Amino acid sequence: MERKKDLSIPEKLYYKIGEVSQITGVEPYVLRYWESEFKIVTPVRTNSQQRLYRKKDLELILEIKKLLYEEKFTIAGAKRRLPKIKAQREKQLKLELPERKYQDAILRVKKELEDLRGLLS
Repeated sequence: MERKKDLSIPEKLYYKIGEVSQITGVEPYVLRYWESEFKIVTPVRTNSQQRLYRKKDLELILEIKKLLYEEKFTIAGAKRRLPKIKAQREKQLKLELPERKYQDAILRVKKELEDLRGLLS
């Protein structure tokens, strides 16, 4: 799922619907409608029923927006296309996973070495 290069999603655990609207350029009422149409978009609900979106939800919303507004899919067509896109994305993530695993290990070792240096000095 590709995003435009100039669009960056802030690193947070959860985003409120207003934030999602600002980030994606999609009105809140449209987001609520898409939630009812695309069962794949599943924001978490608080006790007060406020929607909290995760980063993966924002990425899906951006993909839905691209399919509907740029590629001119209908809602039904976008529903059929999304699982294929999601499968492609998961396949790509599996290919990238070993590299990420090593990067995380290297960062952990680096942190441990810095901690040791601090203890020795």
